[in-house]
Amino acid sequence: MNTFIPTSLKKFYQIEIDAYQLSFKLGNLQKAWRHLERAHVIGQAYPIEHSYAHWKMLLFGIKIKSYREIIGQIPRLLVGGVKSFVGKVPVGNTGGSNVPPLKSLPIGDDLLAIFKQAGLQSPR
Repeated sequence: MNTFIPTSLKKFYQIEIDAYQLSFKLGNLQKAWRHLERAHVIGQAYPIEHSYAHWKMLLFGIKIKSYREIIGQIPRLLVGGVKSFVGKVPVGNTGGSNVPPLKSLPIGDDLLAIFKQAGLQSPR
């Protein structure tokens, strides 16, 4: 059961959220989305961060008028945090509507290095 993200990992999650906001503000939507996906992978094992990543993805979908993303994020937002709480997340899933919500994906070496630097053996 996961409740709170470790402080050592939260800073990396926040870096991605901040980078998303800056990229979005500068109009680089592709880069902004990539930061949201990275934040999702980093925070998906923790209910608050997982839900927040999906909330930001929903808002992104609204801002770019992507009905597919909006419709895809609603169930993820409703269920994602619960799945994190009970430890049943599809590890590595990037969280967007372009990926099946229950599909695990490989985690890139750059993100694995973040988990290692945060002192975690695995993303779970």
